[in-house]
Amino acid sequence: MTRLLLDTTFLVWADRGGADLDRLVDDEDDVAVAAITVAELLVGVLLSDHRRRPARKAFVDDVVATVPVLDYDLGVAAAHAELLAEVRRQGRPRGAHDLVIAATARASGRTVITADDSAFERLPGVDTQAHRRR
Repeated sequence: MTRLLLDTTFLVWADRGGADLDRLVDDEDDVAVAAITVAELLVGVLLSDHRRRPARKAFVDDVVATVPVLDYDLGVAAAHAELLAEVRRQGRPRGAHDLVIAATARASGRTVITADDSAFERLPGVDTQAHRRR
């Protein structure tokens, strides 16, 4: 069993491509999303035009109904602080939400599944697996 954390970019890629999440993730995998990912997906719903909104909302509802959502708790906060300090030392700023996703993965011992692994490069204790468009 592999412990995975689905990144927003991966879920957007899956949604835009019409991919079925059940086909992309093995049945034996332990899959979750960070709470910040749900927020990012909901922003996409709110900013979409009236034609696309129902389908995007249905996709987010499906994700939330089928994939556990991990909270930003004290363990994630500690990992987030360590990652913030590390990227400042490296002089390589990262997106705030990407660091929360990375911290959630690190605190929960999960591998980030992403369509953009550059957001997670050189983050100690954060493993990634990239899925790119074909």
